[in-house]
Amino acid sequence: MKISKIALKLASYFVSALLLFALTIGTVFFFLFRDYTIDVQRDELVHYAEALADAFSDQEDASHHEQMMSSSDDYLKFIEEVAGNDVWLVDRDFNPLATSTMSRNRGNASMNSHSNPLPIEIVRILPDVFQGETIIDEGFSEQLQQKTLTIGVPITNNHGEIWASALLQSPISGLNTGVQKGLGIFAISLLIALLLALIFAFFLSYSFTKPLSKMKKTALQLAHGDYTAQTKLTQQDEIGELSETIDTLAIRLDEASQESQKLEQLRQDYVANISHELRTPVTVLRGSLEALTEEIVTDPQKIKEYHQQMFIEATFLERLVGDLLDLSRLQNLDFQIEKAPVSLQEIIADTLRSARQLGQEKELTFETQLETAPLLFLGDYGRLRQMLLIVLDNAIKFSPVNGTLRIEFTQNRLTISDQGEGIAAEDLPYIFDRFHKTYGENNKVGTGLGLAIARQIAERHQILLTAENRPTGGAQFIFDFSNLTTIDVTTLDTF
Repeated sequence: MKISKIALKLASYFVSALLLFALTIGTVFFFLFRDYTIDVQRDELVHYAEALADAFSDQEDASHHEQMMSSSDDYLKFIEEVAGNDVWLVDRDFNPLATSTMSRNRGNASMNSHSNPLPIEIVRILPDVFQGETIIDEGFSEQLQQKTLTIGVPITNNHGEIWASALLQSPISGLNTGVQKGLGIFAISLLIALLLALIFAFFLSYSFTKPLSKMKKTALQLAHGDYTAQTKLTQQDEIGELSETIDTLAIRLDEASQESQKLEQLRQDYVANISHELRTPVTVLRGSLEALTEEIVTDPQKIKEYHQQMFIEATFLERLVGDLLDLSRLQNLDFQIEKAPVSLQEIIADTLRSARQLGQEKELTFETQLETAPLLFLGDYGRLRQMLLIVLDNAIKFSPVNGTLRIEFTQNRLTISDQGEGIAAEDLPYIFDRFHKTYGENNKVGTGLGLAIARQIAERHQILLTAENRPTGGAQFIFDFSNLTTIDVTTLDTF
């Protein structure tokens, strides 16, 4: 498993934040735990001191010193063992009546009060204790050379008079040791938590950066032209939405690439077709001119035939150039066609007059069935007439002698049908492409641009033009005018 740079950064940020949090919590824990431990120890010392004071509160006065000394030994030793502290019983003259050290050294006959001088911090609080106050003092002990906690509690007799005081002293270093142990446990727990968090952070960062790496790889593939690349990520979050967007972009780029390749192929075919269509008449013209110029042909009849052939080729060139210009203009969306209110029935009637002239040679019959209600819309009369004449001329070329052409207009559909051989199945999808033409006796002078021009004119008028073969034989071209915005007859005067 390879860890990326961003994964390492995320993990380091996460661990750094956790470490900072842990240090903050540790510092707060240290002070709170230390204060809490001191408070607990203070309360315990006060409790032991008060219990000790209560134990000797029934003494009448200090005259019972010897009796008190003998009776307090075991109790003071018990208090010291339980509390782990030094204990003193002091009279009003600040003389130790009993101490835990005296109890430990009771077997030494020379031991007396003067051999157990009171620590200065004890002496400091005694005046306040004998005033009836419970004193809690935290300070530095010169004798122990460390900070200590000292508790002083007054001892009263049966008459409520203070005759002695009980004092307990505990080094704070012991408390600090407890705090340090607590901090040690906290530090070990923190290290384990940091280790687990580090592992979790790496896996979390990896799970976060893995889809990003995949999207980067896909983006690089797209940048190098591989538009079939896909991230194939399915996540219900923002990363999933981004990956879905990249996949959609890849699909669009693939479609655009295929369309670009198709357009490039069309361009190449277009140039090749133009070159082919121009080469033949130019070659004929050049050959004829060379023969006439060099007087290879001298027979007047032959010269006349050469002139006739040159005229036919020049006419074909003129028609080809005109068709190319028309198609180029119609495909340019910036080229505006002249639109005005027109009647479809009027255009059909005008076109049929010309078509009948073209069909006289084959003695064709024209059958028409047109709706009487005029279809009025905005259109370019000349271009629409050109569109219909192209289709009619195409039908005439492929119709047999004495055949019938049927023109029918009903329910916004105009159908032009012939009785020819129909359109070959392999040619049917391409008949509206530029320079697509069939070669035969019926189409010797075709440029292959007529139906492409007709389709462009139809599209500029929002007319759907399609072609199909009739079940009974022959081909038919269908013009669908359903998408046209028609004009009400009563509004014609406003145009």
